[in-house]
Amino acid sequence: MRLSEDPVALEAFYRRHAHAIMRYVVRRVSDPQLAADLTGDIFVAVLDSAHTYVSGRGSEIAWLYGIARNVVSGHHRSSALEARAVSRVAGRRLMDDDDIVRMEERIDAERQLREARQTMAGLPEGERAVLELVAIDQLTVAEAATALGIGKVTARVRLHRARNALKGVASAPAEYRGAQA
Repeated sequence: MRLSEDPVALEAFYRRHAHAIMRYVVRRVSDPQLAADLTGDIFVAVLDSAHTYVSGRGSEIAWLYGIARNVVSGHHRSSALEARAVSRVAGRRLMDDDDIVRMEERIDAERQLREARQTMAGLPEGERAVLELVAIDQLTVAEAATALGIGKVTARVRLHRARNALKGVASAPAEYRGAQA
C-alpha cells in the first residue's frame, strides 16, 4: 500500500474507512472533539505504518481496526497515567512565589555550605580544629585553645587564617562568618 506516496490513494482509503473508524472511536470515548482527534491520529498512524501492511495477512479494514485499537488504547493509557499523576498532586498545596524563593535560598545555602565544608577540609588540621570549636561548637577562643592544648595567641592566629581561607567561599554561611573571637 503506497498511501504515503499517493495522495489520491490516501484520499480514497480515507473516504472508504473514515466513517467506520469514527463510529469505532465514538463507541470508546465520550467527547466528540476527542473522537475527531483520535480519528485523525489513526489516519496519521496509517500513513506512518502503511509500508507494514501485508494483504495476505488480512483485509485492509482489519489492519486499520488494529491501528485504531492501538491508538485508542494508547490514549486511554495516557489518560490513566495523567489521572494518577493528578490524584497524587491533588490535595497538596502547590508552591507559590514565596515558597519558590525560599526553596532557591535553601538550595543556594546548601551549595555555599558544601563549598565552605570543602574549604574547611583543605585547611591544616590545627586551623580547622580551632574553627570548628569556635564557629560550630560555639566555644570562645580561650576555651578552644584550652581544649586543643595550645596557647590563646596561637588559637587566634589559626582562627584568623581559617576565616581568611573561608572568605574565598562566596558568602559563607552565617555559622562560619559570625563566630565571635
